[in-house]
Amino acid sequence: MPNLLLIGAGFSRNWGGWLAAEAFEYLLGTPEVLANEGLRARLWKAQPNGGFEGALADLQRLAAMGNVEASADAHELTTALRSMFADMNDGLLAAQFEFGIAASRSVARFLAQFDAIFSLNQDLLIEHHYLPQDISLLAPGKFTGAEMPGVLPSLPPGVNGITSWALRTYHPKSDDFSLQRGMQPFVKLHGSSNWFESDGSSMLVMGGNKVGTIGRSPILSWYGRLFDEFLDLADARLMIIGYGFRDEHINLSLTNAVRRGLKFFVIAPEGADLMRSVNSTAGAVIYNPGPMDELFERGLIGASRRSMRDIFGSDGVEFSKVMRFFER
Repeated sequence: MPNLLLIGAGFSRNWGGWLAAEAFEYLLGTPEVLANEGLRARLWKAQPNGGFEGALADLQRLAAMGNVEASADAHELTTALRSMFADMNDGLLAAQFEFGIAASRSVARFLAQFDAIFSLNQDLLIEHHYLPQDISLLAPGKFTGAEMPGVLPSLPPGVNGITSWALRTYHPKSDDFSLQRGMQPFVKLHGSSNWFESDGSSMLVMGGNKVGTIGRSPILSWYGRLFDEFLDLADARLMIIGYGFRDEHINLSLTNAVRRGLKFFVIAPEGADLMRSVNSTAGAVIYNPGPMDELFERGLIGASRRSMRDIFGSDGVEFSKVMRFFER
């Protein structure tokens, strides 16, 4: 009976990470955007629908058609995004990971109960605060450690003995994509801010054509298949924390799995109403149910509207409700 976890930007938000709207506001002040009125105007135009990812998607589309100016702007926006991740990671690495003093409400111990963790985030919160811990002590008899499958670490020049996984850089293996027995897999479905291809380019899946970007990467393609395989395991349950259900390829995987019997629990400020927040007819005179309505009505087994800070801090009632997820 595998227990799985999927985390999005709302998970890191508990420790100060930025959501999409906050990322947009950060980008407005970057040197790349301040010096480029056209790029700034494009960001504002995309802000009501898609935000910075909408702007990047439009630039990527035009660049693919041979538009030289769009290609240059896409490069500038990507550079600004790398700066954003660098600043956000600095803050996340300095954050206090645990919210309370009770060992029984340890966030790390909670994470260690999952058979696999899948992340849509590209920040380094988990790599710094969780992965270096002794997972065998957090989950006795379950794991001997944790792994990021399919990638190889490298240390900064002149630095030895680094324990934080966030202070390393990583590049994908050329082959032999497999999971190690006894290790808890931490799978970053959209790459990471400290992952690089062999040519030095960043492995960040952003913009509009995420499926195409993933399809061109052997390791990210394998990750997508791995996600589907875990979701299809018999009696699997999935906890979803901080994901806004706005990535169509992820939603498709979840929908297919729910139709085959997957059940899931959501932690988000909207709770069970999250399905309506992504429906374009929400608030209209006539509400038209969409794909997310089916997904939630068939698969949802519970939700929490509280923050991780509350759940794992002082809110014992909500903590007990969340931990019922692991009871069968």
